[in-house]
Amino acid sequence: MLANGKFLAEIIRSVVILVLMSLLVGLAYPLLMMAVGQAVFPKQVNGSLIYNAQGQVLGSSLIGQNFTAAGDFWTRPSPSGYNALASGGSNLGPTNPQLLAYIQKRINLLQSENPNQVGPIPIDLVTASGSGLDPDISVAAAEYQANRVAVARHLDIATVNQLIAQNTVGRTWGIIGEPYVNVWQLNRVLDAVGS
Repeated sequence: MLANGKFLAEIIRSVVILVLMSLLVGLAYPLLMMAVGQAVFPKQVNGSLIYNAQGQVLGSSLIGQNFTAAGDFWTRPSPSGYNALASGGSNLGPTNPQLLAYIQKRINLLQSENPNQVGPIPIDLVTASGSGLDPDISVAAAEYQANRVAVARHLDIATVNQLIAQNTVGRTWGIIGEPYVNVWQLNRVLDAVGS
């Protein structure tokens, strides 16, 4: 056993190291990372917030919204109602009658709101994402809705399709994932064009 003086010295040294490491790893490092993030990626670090003309926060481009107006593009359905505090899938299996009924209800809604579309409905318009918060849809899902949006906003279909193309995000590094459209961004561009 260590002598009382050595034992006390070891305790003091351990406490000093604990305090120093806590300050370094628990305070200095997070503050440094926050400062670097604010300097290099300020929009992302602050939540990718979307503001209106008066400077009020409308939402985040990372979280979908329940767009239901005929003149807006719609995002994927959300079991949580796009509530970030309740994010998650419905956990209903593919043979669950509740899921099948929900999908059929969504199909009926899309067919009634998009009567000029006769092709298949893109799967991302009838099924939720794993988080239930996805703000992005496939290009096919945007194109499926283009005619409804053009008619509601009194725009030429070619203009709406051009806006879809201009707001399509390609594959990461040209190879990863599929091209997609952020619904928030596309609807904001449409609002700027006019209704």
